[in-house]
Amino acid sequence: MTTKKMPENFLWGGATAANQIEGAWDAAGKGPSLIDMIPWGPDRMSVMRGQKDYHTLPADAYYPGRVAIDHYHRWKEDIALFAEMGFKCYRFSISWTRIFPTGEDAEPNEAGLVFYEQIIDECRKYGIEPLITICHFELPIALLEKYGGWRDRRTVDAFVRFAGTLFRRFKGKVKYWLTFNEINMLMHLPFGGAGVCFQEGEDPDKVKYQVAHDELVASALTVKLGHSIDPAYQIGCMLAGGTYYPWSCNPEDVWSAIQQDHVNYFFSDIQVRGRYAPYAMKKLERQGITPEMAEGDTAILAEGTVDFVSFSYYSSRCIAAHPEKIGVEQTTNAAKTLKNPYLQSSDWGWQIDPLGLRIVLNNLYDRYQKPLFIVENGLGAKDTIEADGTIQDDYRIAYLRAHIAAMIDAVVEDGVELLGYTSWAPIDLISASTGEMSKRYGYIYVDKDDAGNGTMERKKKKSFYWYKQVIASNGENLN
Repeated sequence: MTTKKMPENFLWGGATAANQIEGAWDAAGKGPSLIDMIPWGPDRMSVMRGQKDYHTLPADAYYPGRVAIDHYHRWKEDIALFAEMGFKCYRFSISWTRIFPTGEDAEPNEAGLVFYEQIIDECRKYGIEPLITICHFELPIALLEKYGGWRDRRTVDAFVRFAGTLFRRFKGKVKYWLTFNEINMLMHLPFGGAGVCFQEGEDPDKVKYQVAHDELVASALTVKLGHSIDPAYQIGCMLAGGTYYPWSCNPEDVWSAIQQDHVNYFFSDIQVRGRYAPYAMKKLERQGITPEMAEGDTAILAEGTVDFVSFSYYSSRCIAAHPEKIGVEQTTNAAKTLKNPYLQSSDWGWQIDPLGLRIVLNNLYDRYQKPLFIVENGLGAKDTIEADGTIQDDYRIAYLRAHIAAMIDAVVEDGVELLGYTSWAPIDLISASTGEMSKRYGYIYVDKDDAGNGTMERKKKKSFYWYKQVIASNGENLN
């Protein structure tokens, strides 16, 4: 086990998303958003993939994000717990419809701005650096109903206006920003990631790449606007990370892995380099799905490149050119992977690969030569409250210890420039993929079950105290 330390200014912390913790889905003028229409249960994945229209859901459908863990009313208590762990950074997101309920309102909703200003001020009171995700799987339902969401460039205008409102209001209080959370996830969960509902007869890939282009333009415009408002702003992109391993040294398997990695790099290549990569343009042309681009888009992408690259990492994946000849595919979150015989899996089938994090860090830094930021990493697991009231989550500690050790090696041994590490998630919340509460990630237990029952009481797990010592020692003490 490593006893190396991270740089003194390293940002240790945790990460959450508004639509997975806040609840209060219609409070204080907030309008309906994507997550408010995604149910728990058997219809969830078909809705998230854009295959089932949320209008057709049964009247008694349960929408866990509408209440979540009631952070909206408990934010002060939660942030105090984060501060007790010694957080240097807290990554959270802004609910778009808490600021602009319809996306096109004449004026922003002051109650929403005040809510987030209180959170920012509370973080700063404890010396916690806010890292704000502007869009974490958010889209006003009003824009979806009126324009088809990101299919229409008016949504780009609405988003940039939303981002500009945040940049101006929180100038001097926030330094680090992310434009879109896991922007590449729209390729796997089109509705959950970007509000895409497919219509009969449409080419799904053509729709997805058109929506992707519009989001990339919005991201570039947002970066440029943010820098004009405050040159000190550091604005990054964020992708769902995880390298694809070839199943074997068969060149066909190696090529399949490279091609699948291209799908993930498609977005960050544009956000970092300011242009479509040649492999991407050739693929789009070959398939006849090149997105429509407005005049000036090429310049917009070139002028709106990000300052750093952030990513989530939970597991690696494995792929073969002919998987039907090898083994059974298993689903890992939204993406498919072959079962890697060298790795163990979580209760939800996510393959646990600490060295994979070091590999991703090296791959991304070699590719972009930009500062990196790990903004999600954690283990979803079932927790049990013992007879004495404690939660002995040693399995979570073991997962995090191994991943943090690999991260430290990437920085100390490999020279990767890394700004910080915000694990997912410091407190139990609604799972984005499954809608469950039983898939717990937190250092802090929340008394709530999958059906929405519980007191919402917060309770510290064993990992709470472990992570506290990791931060206090700057990564030197992982025991």
